[in-house]
Amino acid sequence: MSTGNVRPKKHLGQHFLKDKRIAAAIVEALYADDCDAVVEVGPGMGVLTHFLAERNFPSLRVIEIDRESVDYLKQNLAGRVEIIEGDFLDIDMQLFGHRIAVIGNFPYNISSQIFFKILDNRDNVTETVGMVQKEVAERICSGPGSRVYGILSVLLRAWYDIEYLFTVSEHVFSPPPKVKSAVIRLTRNSVDSLGCDEKLFVSVVKCCFNQRRKMLRNPVKALVRPGAGEMPLLSMRAEQLSVSQFVELTNWVEANKL
Repeated sequence: MSTGNVRPKKHLGQHFLKDKRIAAAIVEALYADDCDAVVEVGPGMGVLTHFLAERNFPSLRVIEIDRESVDYLKQNLAGRVEIIEGDFLDIDMQLFGHRIAVIGNFPYNISSQIFFKILDNRDNVTETVGMVQKEVAERICSGPGSRVYGILSVLLRAWYDIEYLFTVSEHVFSPPPKVKSAVIRLTRNSVDSLGCDEKLFVSVVKCCFNQRRKMLRNPVKALVRPGAGEMPLLSMRAEQLSVSQFVELTNWVEANKL
């Protein structure tokens, strides 16, 4: 598949997928059950969009920041999909409905920001299928005890079931990236409430991983009053804690906060 008149732009993290079989597999991985809308992030030249359009979703929107790609999409997919020119990170997701599925070959340079955006809209985004750098996928899918377990691993795991679907070779992109990619799926779990202050939960997780090699009493002491005492989790490191343990820690911090 030629990139035609659209030139991949390094500053946008663009690597256009050329293999239609992989594109079809990515789209097939999206269930989008009972969704009001499917939103594709960074469609580029529409290799995923063509397959998405064949599935007759109630609403299919693509969000593309690159004017050259927008012009190409309008020439080739007008009438089959709603094309929105803009930055996905700035879009008000509430406009798309109460149940939204997100899909895309996510630009490498903003993939983490995309997942934080999804977290911010977790009450609306019921499913996400995304292709990202393999190391990002492994980090998101990792569990407690893994050396790559981190902030996104915990926060996404709190509200989503996470699956690593398959690895994608660097040779199926134009231009080829220097690393392999992977496709993951997030499905909203049944958690309505974590059982703690959720804003504080996010702050505690971030604070703890900012000093991931230290026992938790070191980063946490900045959040609690002097003389707050001890609790068993404080002798552990951030990478050892499960979501439920971070919830327990958050409740302790709230009871002893400054």
